[in-house]
Amino acid sequence: MNLRNFLVTVLGLFITSFSFGQANILNADDPDDIGKKTQEQILNDNDRPLEYGYVDERDVLWAKTTWEVIDLDERINFPLYYPIDTNNIGANRRSLYDVLMTNVKNGKIKNIYSDSYFTETRTIEDLSTTLSRVDTTDLGFEQYNAGETVDPQYINKREIASADVSEYRIRGYYYFDKRQGELRYRLLGIAPVAPDVNFIDDDEPDMVPLFWIWYPDAREILHNAKAFNRKNTSMPFTYDHILNARRFNSMIYKEDNIQGDRAIKDYVVDNALMQLLESERIKEGIRNFEMDMWSY
Repeated sequence: MNLRNFLVTVLGLFITSFSFGQANILNADDPDDIGKKTQEQILNDNDRPLEYGYVDERDVLWAKTTWEVIDLDERINFPLYYPIDTNNIGANRRSLYDVLMTNVKNGKIKNIYSDSYFTETRTIEDLSTTLSRVDTTDLGFEQYNAGETVDPQYINKREIASADVSEYRIRGYYYFDKRQGELRYRLLGIAPVAPDVNFIDDDEPDMVPLFWIWYPDAREILHNAKAFNRKNTSMPFTYDHILNARRFNSMIYKEDNIQGDRAIKDYVVDNALMQLLESERIKEGIRNFEMDMWSY
């Protein structure tokens, strides 16, 4: 009896390991039906991102804006980075960068900006020089100068891909809701960061935010995109859940301040350890504010 239960459990785990985020996999008549919902399922599907509640300005007793960096080299942040090679993997699994770029290109994400203050809007045409580079080799220039058509083999194209994104920067808003009596966090913007495409092959290229997205505009899309859950592949996390629930590790690199929101590196210079400690000091100050509210 115990052996039979053990075999059933192992078989169940084996099946779920191949059913990551794939709707209808157990009822599909052929592989093309995997991931497709029936019309009845679509009509009855109320799976939507959890709506933000309305917060009146008079209910905000205290607030602080922070800018953070999510380093994708850290293991806890891997769900935001992988998969980077999509040639041999299902269409239902994409990295966060692929999800953002696909929906920016098809126009579903409309609010993209050049900075974290969301003052200057950008279009996909504006991003072309930021996301890709086209170079002509010396042999190509020789053909061009000779009045000939440049052979495609002498034209090198380089585009920013998921593997090039090394971190994300986010802007968020901590506030104490006096009506609820608790400290809350609201994510406002997110930006993928990659090397400058013009110097991407250098040994130490400059890292630049490619664009900023007004996060509330992308919540529906990120809710429908799934990230890998290594503890239970049948229950993937949505990207919206990961980001809103802060299931990642990050470091504060800037807070709003009287010096024009100067970054930590501007007043803690050339000392990575002290910059990290300053970031932790700011985090601790935010956490302590809520604790101090209930001190007597």
